[in-house]
Amino acid sequence: MIRVSVEFAKEVKKRLGGETITNCYQCGTCTSSCPVARVTNRFNPRKLIVESLRGRRDDVLTGERIWLCCSCFNCQERCPQKVEIADLIYALRNIAISEGNVPNIYSEFISALYSEGKLVKVAGFTEKQRETFGLPPLKKPDVEAIRAILAETTFGEVLKVLEGKG
Repeated sequence: MIRVSVEFAKEVKKRLGGETITNCYQCGTCTSSCPVARVTNRFNPRKLIVESLRGRRDDVLTGERIWLCCSCFNCQERCPQKVEIADLIYALRNIAISEGNVPNIYSEFISALYSEGKLVKVAGFTEKQRETFGLPPLKKPDVEAIRAILAETTFGEVLKVLEGKG
């Protein structure tokens, strides 16, 4: 059963990036300009807009679709109605994050950044290769400094939401 939230479109419109959503007249320029939409039918900016306007909160915020955008801004640059589509997708992601709707890979990246100070661990092979080429070992990130920077943002709140997800 499809649930519709009449408040969802209003909520999106209030967000930075959502102010222009009602300018959209569904021409499809955004989707035809999108490199992601060219390679998969799982991402369609035009459909995200119409579903947001129709209040299809769960369809928009759950799943992977809003996370497939590569932030190239082609859609936004080419939109004849000046809909800030890429910014709208950031707004949708922020709403999803606040509700704990984040794909596991992003949760893992966020946790790694907070605990290790980087998104990806350096493989032992990489360290050995550096040694072979006479390069110094990679410096360890200052995790405490990174945490202090993150604490100045809303990152801590996001981390709490994601930790409660599990």
